[in-house]
Amino acid sequence: MISALRTVFSLLLGAGLMALGVGLLGLLLPIRMNLEGIEPQVAGYVMSAYYAGFMGGSFVAQRIIGQVGHIRAFAAFAAILTGAIMIHALVFNIPVWGLMRAAVGFCMAGLYAVIESWLNVRSPNELRGRVLSMYTLTIYVSSGIGQLAINLDDTAGLELFCLGALLTSLSLVPVVMTRVAGPELGSIKTMSLAGLYDASPLGTVATAGAGLMSGSLYALGAVYGTQIGLSVFENSIFMGAPIIGGFLLQWPIGRLSDKFDRRTVLFGVLLSAVIAAVLLGAFSLAQGNFLLLATANLLLGGFLATIYPTAVAHAFDYIDKSQMVAANSGMLLAWAVGATAGPLVASSFMAMGPSGLFVFISSIAIILAIYTRWRMSRRAAKPAEEQSKFVPVPSTSAIAGALDPRADPLPEFYYEDEDPGDR
Repeated sequence: MISALRTVFSLLLGAGLMALGVGLLGLLLPIRMNLEGIEPQVAGYVMSAYYAGFMGGSFVAQRIIGQVGHIRAFAAFAAILTGAIMIHALVFNIPVWGLMRAAVGFCMAGLYAVIESWLNVRSPNELRGRVLSMYTLTIYVSSGIGQLAINLDDTAGLELFCLGALLTSLSLVPVVMTRVAGPELGSIKTMSLAGLYDASPLGTVATAGAGLMSGSLYALGAVYGTQIGLSVFENSIFMGAPIIGGFLLQWPIGRLSDKFDRRTVLFGVLLSAVIAAVLLGAFSLAQGNFLLLATANLLLGGFLATIYPTAVAHAFDYIDKSQMVAANSGMLLAWAVGATAGPLVASSFMAMGPSGLFVFISSIAIILAIYTRWRMSRRAAKPAEEQSKFVPVPSTSAIAGALDPRADPLPEFYYEDEDPGDR
């Protein structure tokens, strides 16, 4: 483990700094919009723009990296990301903020692709699973700390935007010092959604549903918090709780899904998410105890975070090993579509009050649970010994699938037009 960490430390440091800055921004924007009196529906449109940009970046980033090389691409994406964060600070205009939010999502898709391709080429086959786990832990921890950083200035002012921009710009330093080029990204293809659905209907639908619910929670959770009267500090704890829950519940639920029919585990997770969402909605109506409120959100975030990797593992039970990277890319697309649509629809539910967010999330979870139960009646369960192993693969870029030890590794090709300085 130590040798694996030493090999990829600079890349993990860059990813951590990047997640710190973007995690801070993700909480800062909805709180600032609430202070400015922006309606939840409008805030939902702004926050969902991140996922729209992320989806666009997922299509374009690989081509950009292939044309200019990893270091130049990372520098360009990081520079645009830093500029977009600063424009948020300089101009308070909702259309501009929506455009900049989309730019942040676009750049993050590209930055994740660069870092994960480097991680892939630096990770021996026997260590890919450990490297993926360390990378996932880095993203979780950094995102959580980034949200807590909002307490440095409870006015949500210029200083916090500057701090976010500073962190994202500093992420350049450890990454551009890396001298190993990544694999040829052109070899990563996306399996069509129709092909994915044919192979695993439940896996495809569940990944889209996970995006609907997770995108809504992370885009509008802080709006919910401000509407029920949480302070900035309470809101940072409230929104940090689901990140902690996502990290804590990954492995216990993953182990259960390896021992039993994954669909049964997924069904139980969805019902648990319904209960947590209903509790949160009830707390908002009753102005419940904050500790109980944060605990319920920790559990909800934990359950939602396990839906995507469980659905991917279920799909992999029916997909050839050589197609797993392409399948992961397709499921990431399904997740991104759901994450883009989720905040738009959920914000309309919030017109009835703050608890509308959790009415939406619980409704999606119920629909998915019913669909899961129906799929269990349509196909016999695979024996546990024939199932693929659960891996907490993150919903970051298609290349994260190449780090998945269940998939065939990508070939380590270099670009013919890449300068020596890019290696």
